[in-house]
Amino acid sequence: MDVFKFVSPEIIFGPGTATECGLSASRLGAKRVFVVTDRGVHASGWLERVLGSLNDNGLECIVWKDVSPNPKDYEIYCGVNKYIDNKCDSLLAVGGGSPIDAAKAVALLVSNGGKLSDYEEIDSITRPLPPIVAVTTTAGSGSEVSQFSIIVNAPEKRKMTIVSKSLIPYISIHDPQLLETLNNQAMIYSGVHVLTHAIEAYVSKGATPMTDLFALNAITLAADSLRLVKGGKRSTDLNQSMAMANLNAGLAFSNAILGAVHAITHQISGWLDIPAGMVDAVLLPHVVEYNLPANPLKYARIAEALGEKVTSVQNGADKVIPAIKNLFAVLELPDKLSDLGINMKLYPLLAENITKDICLVTNPMNIGLNDVIDLLGRAC
Repeated sequence: MDVFKFVSPEIIFGPGTATECGLSASRLGAKRVFVVTDRGVHASGWLERVLGSLNDNGLECIVWKDVSPNPKDYEIYCGVNKYIDNKCDSLLAVGGGSPIDAAKAVALLVSNGGKLSDYEEIDSITRPLPPIVAVTTTAGSGSEVSQFSIIVNAPEKRKMTIVSKSLIPYISIHDPQLLETLNNQAMIYSGVHVLTHAIEAYVSKGATPMTDLFALNAITLAADSLRLVKGGKRSTDLNQSMAMANLNAGLAFSNAILGAVHAITHQISGWLDIPAGMVDAVLLPHVVEYNLPANPLKYARIAEALGEKVTSVQNGADKVIPAIKNLFAVLELPDKLSDLGINMKLYPLLAENITKDICLVTNPMNIGLNDVIDLLGRAC
């Protein structure tokens, strides 16, 4: 068997575990915690529970809730200044991917200096980061267990993908109760993002037997959960299933990396400031069609994980794209980039930015500028 590495934070999973954040931070030696969140989390009421846990454990905290849905580099620089000015020694991220990615970026710069664009190469971080505890309030980004931080380069209107094992939070807390305040549409978009994480991790050039286990489990859990969400069958069990799908997909893609869907989605969602899952839904069938020749066996197994009866590799490979399209049709998701407000005149600029994304490195098929433009054209 090939040698491979698998990295993960300490994981705490289960209902009510959000209140573990104070003890978790204390165990890491925290005294003055920089709490990174957004206004949506603050409005939901979950932030008070988290701050109460910090207070119960004798920790001081500084709250920074000025993180936008797709965090911008200039926001991060403001957060860095606030962290330094308040003499913080650790970070607690509470929210979806945006606050968690922002917390990672702040931690990176307060310890390593420079600009975020200095760190777009894989594992380019040289100095240890202050400890990070992440509490996820959605089931979509996987950032709470991953070595990714995605931040918008505002002047260039493109998303920067920073990848380093140093960015993995020390402790990751998954409390399914926090999903109760997500409406069904938000749950669907985040769930499609989970599904896309899992599919791209499973076929990635960086996949290993260990990441495959997590990815396949995430595909089944996410697809089954999404169907129930669309059917209006929200429940405690469903929230736990979606949270577990997100955890499994996050562990898979953090170690296997991703592919062309994410490389493209990063740039489009950053340009339009829309949910990543909305863009994933349009792109995934087209990227699967492009990548299918690279690994028909794995795509056949994906079809099976999505609920198809598969009798052979070819049979499964033939069924995988219809299975994805049928699921997205049930979920009533957009299937054209034009439906999202993308003007075809932007394709050349978007394609240039897309080819700079690290996620293309592990796409199962080699992909260049002309291939990206072609994919955008197919999805228009």
